[in-house]
Amino acid sequence: MGAEDRPSCADLAPLRLLAQDEDDLAILSAALQDAVIRRGDISWERRGRRLTVQLTRYRWEADAECARVLAAIQLGDVTQVRARGIPKSPDAMLELLAVSYEPEIAPGGAFTFMFAGGADLQARVECIDAVLADLTESWPARGAPAHAEALDE
Repeated sequence: MGAEDRPSCADLAPLRLLAQDEDDLAILSAALQDAVIRRGDISWERRGRRLTVQLTRYRWEADAECARVLAAIQLGDVTQVRARGIPKSPDAMLELLAVSYEPEIAPGGAFTFMFAGGADLQARVECIDAVLADLTESWPARGAPAHAEALDE
């Protein structure tokens, strides 16, 4: 889809995705690519068994005039959360590269949020129960995120 084929800001409804299987997760991961997350906006409710991550999502489906939006992803039935390489400061910024899922004892598995620089956040779940929702109106982006392999060509 070229930039001229993208819908205008007025034509785009807020994104709302529900993932209940691995195919759904591939779509969710694509929608989250290049999101920016502030460390302090990651919240695990141990008793509620929910992991919620508020983020600024790059809207690949939109043009540059409406390409950023505040969104959140929430995972349900979370039994354990582990972080590796994530800075301790609540103001530290993380760039999300992808979300993966590794099945374990059915229907459970492990979500992994992979960040630029090698950090990751892993959530073990009893089943796939993920929701992604845009929370605000969109705003212009300074430009589309660029990836190293695209720059080398």
